[in-house]
Amino acid sequence: MGDMAELKKELLKDVDLAEQLLGRERPIRTEVEIRGKITRSMVEEISRIKKEPDWMRRLRLRSLELFYKLPWPKWLTGIEVLDLDEMVYYAKPETERAASWDELPKEIREYYERLGLPELEARFLAGLVGVFDSETVYARIKKYLEEKGVIVLPMEEAVQKYPDLVKRYFMRIFPPSDHKFAALHGALWSGGTFIYVPPGVKIREPIESFFLIGRSGEGQFEHSLIIADEGAYVEWIEGCSAPRLSRFSFHDGMVEAYAHRNATVKIITVQNWSKDVINLNNKRAIAEEGARVDWVEGSIGSKLTYVYPSTVLRGDNSATRSAVVTIAKGPYLKDSGSKVIHVGRNTRSQIINKTISADGGINVYRGIVRVVRGARNATANVECESLILDDKSKAHTYPHNQVDEPTASVNHEATTGRLTEEQLFYLTSRGLTEDEAKSLIVLGFLEDVLRELPFEYATVLTKVVQLEFSEYGAFG
Repeated sequence: MGDMAELKKELLKDVDLAEQLLGRERPIRTEVEIRGKITRSMVEEISRIKKEPDWMRRLRLRSLELFYKLPWPKWLTGIEVLDLDEMVYYAKPETERAASWDELPKEIREYYERLGLPELEARFLAGLVGVFDSETVYARIKKYLEEKGVIVLPMEEAVQKYPDLVKRYFMRIFPPSDHKFAALHGALWSGGTFIYVPPGVKIREPIESFFLIGRSGEGQFEHSLIIADEGAYVEWIEGCSAPRLSRFSFHDGMVEAYAHRNATVKIITVQNWSKDVINLNNKRAIAEEGARVDWVEGSIGSKLTYVYPSTVLRGDNSATRSAVVTIAKGPYLKDSGSKVIHVGRNTRSQIINKTISADGGINVYRGIVRVVRGARNATANVECESLILDDKSKAHTYPHNQVDEPTASVNHEATTGRLTEEQLFYLTSRGLTEDEAKSLIVLGFLEDVLRELPFEYATVLTKVVQLEFSEYGAFG
């Protein structure tokens, strides 16, 4: 990833980063807006606007029925602050999809510019899809991807152009029956990215999708589907952000991934929501024989976050690694973890979960490792590390290991550390402020996960961590 010492030195030199924040929400003109009580007619109207095939309309309506039938998840608390009968569930900005940044309206383009996305795209990415509120507003990929047969499209366009391919996977990896808000997602989904990599094709540059919530009282339900065919390799980056909002908005997104035989899928997520977002992520992958799925998840902002990247190791000799980092600073809750189901023989999994709690923040690890009977010689290793920066903050660990195969090896270790007065004194005595000292300690705690990120994104995440512990706060 580069020299971490130099990265930290650059961080401390560039302390005043408040100008990089998105600021407060600004008025964005909409072409279509659907709000109010969630009904069958609302769902059918969204499907009609998108000109969807009948099978997708029926999937939406089945999901809606499940939403009303399924109980409230026991693990989900705090979401009651949302008035589900008053939210905007579909908002189409008044703009056509752009293939260059100059084509976007100034008030939307400025958000992406302040996040540095045009520069990242030019230097680093094979393709970029930008979703604002409920629709894709920007999409461009490099020509060589098309020449190799790679498909990168906004999700709604893929439904129309490749219906048989989409239908084979869409909400079959993460079905709407999984829980109440997976069903709500299935009924209301809009926006997202579809990626298909043909057999044997290896994409060495990442593809990114960036999701922005631009208004208060809105629900965002983007759906992304990543498919790596036999022997393929793809790395997808998911970015999320929002300006400061006047009241809560709700993110209920979904990521599904499928790694065919000997394929590799790597998914990196950097979420920096404002504190006015309730964030619920639904993420699951399936790995076939010899395939590998890696998750790297960094969650910084939001009032509440629920995120559990999950992998089903279906094939023999398949593997997964999930590294999740969450920061709860202030009266906020991060409920995170990873889930792995071992089905094939000789499967391997590693879960790394790091949490930082400060100023009354609460972190919860909620993970599952399941080894089914017949998954011979499966190995699983779970490492949970919590850093608590003051007496007001908390960290809880709730692991669940279910092992039905006697040849399996499953290990779990959890550690909790506290920031001490001696550590702070040592750093402040060498010229650092208390906030700088805390951010430096946090970055040292996260160093092994930061090494897994592309340098450009490690730099972004590092600066966001510094801002979280500066006098400005996350979105001050």
